[in-house]
Amino acid sequence: MVFVDSHPSYTGTILRVRGPLELKCRLDSTEVSQIQKVISGTFETLRSQVKSESCVLTVCDSPVVIWPNKGVKATPDEITPDTLCEEIHQWIHVINLRLMMEKPEFKLLIKLHKLSLSVLINLSLTHHHTHYSSVKLLSHCKRFVFWCCSACERLVEALAHQLCEMEKVTLQHMKGTSLLVPEPFHFLLPEPAGLVTVVYPAGVPDSQLETQRKELHQQFELPDDRPYFRRANAYHFPNEPYRDGYLRNPHLVLTHPTLDDGKVYLVQGIYSYHHYMQDRMDDNGWGCAYRSLQTICSWFQQQGYVERPVPTHREIQQALVDVGDKQPSFVGSRQWIGSIEVQAVLNQLLGVTSKIMFVSQGSELASKGRELANHFLTEGTPVMIGGGVLTTGQIRYLILDPHYTGAEDLQVITDKGWCGWKGPDFWDQTAYYNLCLPQRPKMT
Repeated sequence: MVFVDSHPSYTGTILRVRGPLELKCRLDSTEVSQIQKVISGTFETLRSQVKSESCVLTVCDSPVVIWPNKGVKATPDEITPDTLCEEIHQWIHVINLRLMMEKPEFKLLIKLHKLSLSVLINLSLTHHHTHYSSVKLLSHCKRFVFWCCSACERLVEALAHQLCEMEKVTLQHMKGTSLLVPEPFHFLLPEPAGLVTVVYPAGVPDSQLETQRKELHQQFELPDDRPYFRRANAYHFPNEPYRDGYLRNPHLVLTHPTLDDGKVYLVQGIYSYHHYMQDRMDDNGWGCAYRSLQTICSWFQQQGYVERPVPTHREIQQALVDVGDKQPSFVGSRQWIGSIEVQAVLNQLLGVTSKIMFVSQGSELASKGRELANHFLTEGTPVMIGGGVLTTGQIRYLILDPHYTGAEDLQVITDKGWCGWKGPDFWDQTAYYNLCLPQRPKMT
């Protein structure tokens, strides 16, 4: 079982524009300096295009069309300059905008003297700093059309800025006539920065971008012991599904319990919910700790600490054999594991160390509240509970239960208590428990 709680999220409205641009160069020389000059000139042409009167932004899933550089808009009759933002959601549920340009395939080709590049631009905007990448819809901003048109004008500036960053990355990572596609990523940083956009060269692993990340940490005055700018930390837009099918942070839909002078202590980040019967694996009745371990591994993966995928049951068993904890016959078995084994696997597969908190009986868990709260404040990782079957007075525990066997149905999972706040009647007061508290690696 895993203690989880909330994670920092972006509470404003995000204005995001996406669209393809084609960077197409004719090269009459293979000399590097000449290639760089041509590429820079082509990027300048693209910046001119997005600033021209022919640039069009359409609000996705709505009839709103805006020409940001002409101050012109086209809207249905139902939307007037006095339409309230609260009413506009019948037309627009998520404010995504598309940049209207040609739509060639996304590819990078160099053949003799021809370079063809298509760029996918993802960015948004803040109402304070155009070089950031988000916008908060101010509560006092009542006139949607006026607001949207004004914001789109600043989006064009941000588009031009991102093209400059893409040009820098393209030229910086040139090797002869070989080029890498520049890719934009959005990262949600602690306030006041909010959402920012960073351009990385495709195909270059995070391990080779440490210098750039350190510069970003200095720029935004971030601590240098946590990975804010690894690709795995990229912001996931709420209207986009995860491709792997796992639910993320199902606890976010829950209401926190009301306690006198109570405080909520948070897991800091995103995890996947792993439980019985997933991945075509029948582990009902024996695989709960494996699933809890997978949930913890997903946290380290999605916070950018590790790049390896979440381990399978067999990989977990093999890791325990490799460290000498189990005999070779353990691989492929249906034997249980507990918190001590979880600690060993995290260290073996992820290089993550853990502390073990021993609780001789459930009635003592209440006395561990401050220690657990400090863990969430300083480490922020999920905590795995193994042992007896989990009491406390004014303490409540948010439990993510791996014993669930159904489909990825968020409402069922929360309504039936597979993810929920638990009180005194949940823990066996006479049973022992071992809590595995993973520690954050120190890295950028």
